Amino acid sequence: MYTQFFRLNDAPFSIAPNPRFLYPSAKHREALAHLLYGIKEEGGGFVALTGEVGTGKTTLCRCLIEQLPENVDVALILNPRLDAVELLATACDELNIAYPSATPSLKTLVDALNGHLLTAHAKGRRTVLVIDEAQNLSFDVLEQVRLLTNLETSEHKLLQIILIGQPELTRLLEQKRLRQLAQRITARYHLAPLTRSETVDYIRHRLAVSGCPAPLFTAGALATVHRLSGGIPRLINIICDRALLGAYAQGRFQVDRGTVRRAAREVLPSALLPRFRWPLALGAGIAVLLGGSFLLGSREPAPQIAPSPQNASSMASAETPAAPAEAIPQEKHAMAAPAPTVSATATERSRFEGLLKTRGANPAQAFSQLFGLWKIKGDLSKPCESAERQGLHCLGESSGWVGLRRLNHPAVLEFVLPSGEKRYGALTSIADGRAVVTVDGEAQALALGESLPFWEGKFMLLWRPPVVDITVVKPGQSSPAVGWLRQRLPSAQKPTDPQRFDDALKAQVAAFQKEHGLIVDGAVGPHTFICLTNEMKRPDIPRLD
Repeated sequence: MYTQFFRLNDAPFSIAPNPRFLYPSAKHREALAHLLYGIKEEGGGFVALTGEVGTGKTTLCRCLIEQLPENVDVALILNPRLDAVELLATACDELNIAYPSATPSLKTLVDALNGHLLTAHAKGRRTVLVIDEAQNLSFDVLEQVRLLTNLETSEHKLLQIILIGQPELTRLLEQKRLRQLAQRITARYHLAPLTRSETVDYIRHRLAVSGCPAPLFTAGALATVHRLSGGIPRLINIICDRALLGAYAQGRFQVDRGTVRRAAREVLPSALLPRFRWPLALGAGIAVLLGGSFLLGSREPAPQIAPSPQNASSMASAETPAAPAEAIPQEKHAMAAPAPTVSATATERSRFEGLLKTRGANPAQAFSQLFGLWKIKGDLSKPCESAERQGLHCLGESSGWVGLRRLNHPAVLEFVLPSGEKRYGALTSIADGRAVVTVDGEAQALALGESLPFWEGKFMLLWRPPVVDITVVKPGQSSPAVGWLRQRLPSAQKPTDPQRFDDALKAQVAAFQKEHGLIVDGAVGPHTFICLTNEMKRPDIPRLD
């Protein structure tokens, strides 16, 4: 009703899982990267994605399916309230596998599926089974699903399975009788609600996709939407949709705080409204007391890592403001080091814990190692500022090995001891299945596993833009970086203006992003720049492998 009034091309806050409206927050980028990592690894097994109701799991799943390589076949099961026979039959139907329809049995269905998978594997195709709302699966069905991962050749698993569900799925998989399945999960991620700044960006993103010509929500209204929704995207959509309808009914061209409150009272169950008041305020106070963490995707100026105890408590992202969101890929161009498979031994872990207990409290020492690899000097109490003065930029993330395998740059890692104390070390190289971490000048080699001991996946690295101080280039812009892009992505068609980011170059960038597993938006930010420069193997850019 209100789209024409606000001059919108589409309804911006529909709750349908439309990938076009996916807001690529840091959380969604990491989740998508984990899913792509799980699918593109050759080991098979399970990938688990969990999140509260309405956090965008299904939308992310649709986005994932759109970005899969052309040689991947997908069976998507949206209704898991089935018995084992019905679930296998549904999977066969999705993959167009013929089977006796009169009296299908587990054996006939598994045989048909196995024959299809072997044929697909011989043709170089891969098969993925995606089960949404997986927390509703019974034990018997989960056990049958686990047995499907036994379908294999002598070298490869034939089926990759993705389980998507609410947090109850995690508790379900923790049961002792499902430990065999839990051990086969090669990647897992929990999708948390959006922060306040992410909520604001989320609303603006959906309005921009709908062609919004002007700001429709006041700053107070945006803050109120976050407080009342708790950062849950589905609730944000419901509240914003009703708020726009309310503004339209009043003949107003902007939504204020009062309109948001009335909208929330109309569309949210009364039991939900109190939940989003004092707990969030308390959570904000606790966050202030504990200090910052990696603020991925934030548009705030990035704080620097200083050697003082206050600043040493966290590492903040220095992502360039307004940088386009990009997923971290895992595919054929990934770092030469093999996928982590062997965890650090008990002896290694104990020795490393002893090292962290006595060293590594000052992140400046870790940055000293990083500066040495880049052959620069500067004020280690403000490493990012010092690096920028020398043509480098900081990039902070919490994507663990998924991110580092892609970016392939040395990084400062944040470790957390069992006591809660934080320590910092520099990951300087990876070779022969071992990572070399230097803590206050003392190096220790650790076997690669799903993660290093005491590391929760947070890191910060330095990277060099190919054109000085240009970290983001978007379609329609004119920039010297566009000329560099044309050299890296050559085309037979001669452009009218070599410095302008035209539609033809956008299509080339989008193809590159799709090939490398990035979110395909056609814009070039830090991740795309790093992926492009990694292929050049420049000697002045240090790498992990």
